[in-house]
Amino acid sequence: MLSIRSRIFSFAAFTAAVAGNLHAQAADSALKLNQIQIIGTHNSYHAGIAPNESKIWQGKYAEAYKGLDYQHQPLPQQFDAGVRQIELDVYADTKGGLYAHPSGPSMVAAAKLPADPEFDPDGVMNKPGFKVMHVQDVDYRSTCQPFIACLQQVRQWSKAHPDHVPIFILVETKEGKPKGDLHLTVPEPFTSSTFDALDAEIRSVFRPKEIITPDDVRGHYKTLNEAVLAGNWPSLASARGKVVFLMDQSKVGPVYLAGHPSLRGRVIFTNSVPGEPDAAFIERNEGPASDIAELVRKGYLIRARTDSDTKEARTDDTTVRDAMLASGAQLLSTDYPANEPARWPGNFVVTLPDKAVARCNPVDAPADCGATLATNPEN
Repeated sequence: MLSIRSRIFSFAAFTAAVAGNLHAQAADSALKLNQIQIIGTHNSYHAGIAPNESKIWQGKYAEAYKGLDYQHQPLPQQFDAGVRQIELDVYADTKGGLYAHPSGPSMVAAAKLPADPEFDPDGVMNKPGFKVMHVQDVDYRSTCQPFIACLQQVRQWSKAHPDHVPIFILVETKEGKPKGDLHLTVPEPFTSSTFDALDAEIRSVFRPKEIITPDDVRGHYKTLNEAVLAGNWPSLASARGKVVFLMDQSKVGPVYLAGHPSLRGRVIFTNSVPGEPDAAFIERNEGPASDIAELVRKGYLIRARTDSDTKEARTDDTTVRDAMLASGAQLLSTDYPANEPARWPGNFVVTLPDKAVARCNPVDAPADCGATLATNPEN
């Protein structure tokens, strides 16, 4: 049996915990979704190129291969380590089988090298549906496949951690005739109906209350841009446990917007231009930091990259990383999050102070945010 003194201490600790939690909840309610900063990963599904295929590509394209020489852990492990933004590259495959026979294995066989592990033992690539990979035929191994299975992993982790900081899912649609001297499979184009199917796949996994959509942010405003400039992003408290979908490249925006002015009825936020009716999310991957800060102050959600093509990681150059951290870009994308530092000298890594899951945005967060967000339980 506990002594009276132990009971008093236990009650005091319980009271303090409750008070701290209530204080954190109040802070969450006052803080908007665009007033935080999180770490994300670039090509989050990237499993790397198989060993013997790597030998071939390194031999033929040594310099280009350097930019592909990284890989990520499965999505749930990234979330466990604090990543809250992922990127999925998607290819349309209406009939199935378009990407089922990459050239890599045949090249390995022709070079008389041992076969690499089978990349699709369950025949997933033969079935219709969007596929996830970096470069067809060349860099096609993914930690999750197909697209819908990646989303299911996200939702499963999300349901197990219902109070998590929102997960932002960047979607890059791959299409167009391949350039260069490689004879790669030609991807299907993304049409308005293709995007309808993409939205449908997303909605088949996530329920409406689990997604923050453009309609949610627009509210009663005429356009999404007006809503964002008026600060109509949801609070962090109401956004916890949810996901947000963002479009990577801007060139497909008009196709996705067709029939959906200001993204009415759509799931994904386009990568838009400031001032356009659909403007809420904008990529500024290379900065400059001053431009990013200005856009953040206006209310836009910004994604920037802290490193690219392994260049900064190989030399442990933190110049871009530090500038992007200070810029206020809410989504900081890297190939080297806390649980995956670079293997080269210096072990380049991108984390928030104290390896926090999220922090008060250094540009647009309220002045009293610092102490409150830090005490919030980050899941």
